[in-house]
Amino acid sequence: MTERSSEQLEAVQAVVDRVTSWQDGATEGTVAEELRKGFQEAGVDVSDEEVTALAEAIEGEHGAIDAAAVLGR
Repeated sequence: MTERSSEQLEAVQAVVDRVTSWQDGATEGTVAEELRKGFQEAGVDVSDEEVTALAEAIEGEHGAIDAAAVLGR
């Protein structure tokens, strides 16, 4: 994972929370697309691998996701 400030991690978590809340049951591709849009809007750089890991966690957990834990931080 890219080193991020606590503010950046908060922004990542906010995007993950938002996508999780209204993407329940969506396909992984849709979740990944919405994550990318959210990260772009928040001005946070997240790699494709990190987006994939977060999308898989959202699809697999169907509940609250700890972005920092998923990204290994």
